[in-house]
This record gives sequence, structure tokens and C-alpha cells, in this order.
Amino acid sequence: MHILHVVGARPNLMKVAPVLSALRQYPRIKQSLIHTGQHYDTNMSDVFFRQLEIPAPDVNMGVGSGSHARQTADIMSGFEPIVLERKPDLVLVYGDVNSTVAAALVCSKLQIEVGHVEAGLRSFDRGMPEEINRLVTDQLADLLFTPSEDGDQNLAREGIPASKVYRVGNVMIDSLVRLLPVAVEKKLNGLPDRYVLVTLHRPANVDDDRTLKIILGYLLELNSQVKVVFPVHPRTRKRIADFGIDVSKLNLLEPLPYIEFLSLQRRATVVVTDSGGIQEETTYLNVPCLTLRSNTERPVTVTVGTNILVGQDGATLRAELKKVLEGKPKQGTVPPLWDGRAGQRIAEILNKL
Repeated sequence: MHILHVVGARPNLMKVAPVLSALRQYPRIKQSLIHTGQHYDTNMSDVFFRQLEIPAPDVNMGVGSGSHARQTADIMSGFEPIVLERKPDLVLVYGDVNSTVAAALVCSKLQIEVGHVEAGLRSFDRGMPEEINRLVTDQLADLLFTPSEDGDQNLAREGIPASKVYRVGNVMIDSLVRLLPVAVEKKLNGLPDRYVLVTLHRPANVDDDRTLKIILGYLLELNSQVKVVFPVHPRTRKRIADFGIDVSKLNLLEPLPYIEFLSLQRRATVVVTDSGGIQEETTYLNVPCLTLRSNTERPVTVTVGTNILVGQDGATLRAELKKVLEGKPKQGTVPPLWDGRAGQRIAEILNKL
């Protein structure tokens, strides 16, 4: 059996690593790794591959950035000959990036089975490009591996047969569990006992100058009370420069490798973010998380975990931060099956099939 894994962006790497590792237990299963190059920074990607112990991709397509239509089309046209040449029995796609839906479309037309790892997540906001990718991929997939019960419910509501759906847990948490001991030992110099960790990259927050100025203005205000640590996404850094926003008083960092960022997360007093994966990681780490969005495709982090949706409302963000800084954070628990064994469950299912 030949399984071909498709990744396109750094969040995919945290998801594919446990599955690649678990499938190595089964000698009859051959694996290939295709990196579309949808998001590719040589320095950062190389660090992620090394830290997560992922082998070098068998193919790096080097697609690069572009509009959603152009990028998806480029991935499809480049991926089709790879599939025809390698003839996989199954293609595994991860998460909700353009590479995910592009690969699923190609395989569907070539009658090659597709498995979707992290299936069933829904924000119910079709203004998010990722939501369209999730909806289309799940309709095309033959095997759907969900991280939590809400994923199963969403798929059932959309008419996906239960026989295709396997609740396996969260593969991102597998990577976290494996590397957390390393992150605990990681020494990060110059940090106070208390700090707010911030990440910001979604278009709704950073592409509108008024919204971005409001968010950064509050972070500047907050920084006078407690240190704000802000690894800045390239998209966000460009928008800050484009809009001429003065952030000289904030502690802006370059994007960090996985282990270093995990170390920052586990020590943070609170995390302010618009990232999906960080909502999950903070829930596992029992770190308060305030999400700058009005919806989330990971509602279990709100209903069970430590996450609170604060939208883009500065007043709500202020009120929730005040509670945390006064020692009254939201208490959460770890969702079922977020135990570091999701990749192993996927491998066992594939081996039986």
C-alpha cells in the first residue's frame, strides 16, 4: 500500500509528523511526502522539519504565494502529474489550507481515495477561505479523521455517511505531547514572570487599517501594565509598515520555530491570538486564550477548554484580560482523545483497511 501525504504550510507539518511516524510501524505501507510550497520560508520550514523529525519531502513543488484561485490552480496542475507518476493507493491531506482542497480535487477526478486528517471542523463563516476548503474537502474525502465530537456531528449534518468517519483525536496535540519536555527545558532569556503572548495574522484583523490600529493600540496600552511578547507574522509586519503604525514600544519578534514558540506558550500568563491551532494548544496547556474572532471552527476549545472568543471588541478583550491578570482565568479541561495517540489511531485504521 502506498500512502502519499500532502502538506503546504507550517501548520500541516505539526499534523503530518505523528502520522508519518506511526505508519513506519507497518513495513508493508510505503509513504511519500509532497510539499506544495504554498507557504515556504526556507529557514523556518527547515527548522520545523528538523524539530518535528520529518524527512525531507520527496517532492517540493515550490508553488509560492498568490491569490486563492491562482494558488489552488497552480497546486492542482502541478500535483496531477505527481499523482499519475507515483500511483498512490491513498492520499492524505491535512487541515484546511489551499493545498488540502487542491489535492483532494485532483484525486477525486483521478478516482484516487482521499483521507482528510482534521475533518469536520466548521466555523459556519463562509467569509473565511479556510471554511470553503474544509467543506469541499470533506465532501470529496473517502476517509474522514475527526479530532472531536463536534466534527462528527457536523459531518452527519452534511450527509457524510458514518462509515467514512473516524474520531481519532487531535494530531497537533500528538506533536505537542512529544516535544513538550524539550520545550520545558528550553531557556528563553529576557522574559519576565508574567507576559501576554500575541499572534495575529488573519485578514479580517490585519488587512483593515482601522481594525489593526485598534488592536495594536490596545496592545500598546496593555504593554504599560504587563509585557507583551509578539512574534509577528510576515503578513502582519507588512501591513504594519503599509499603514504606518508606530509599534516601537512593543516587543516584536521574528516568527519562531515550533519548540521555541511552544516554550513561550506554556509560560505565558495569557495568549491573545486569531490562530486556530493555538486555541487547541493553549487548551491542552491550560493557558488562558483570548481569540480575536467572533467564531471558531474549534468550538471544543471554548466549551471544554480555556478559550474565550472576544471578537474585535476592545472592551471585551480588556474585560477578559483584566480577569486573567487579577488571577481569575477561565478554567478548562483537555477534550477526550487529545492524548498524544491520534496519529497511532490513524495508522491502525489504515493498516486494517
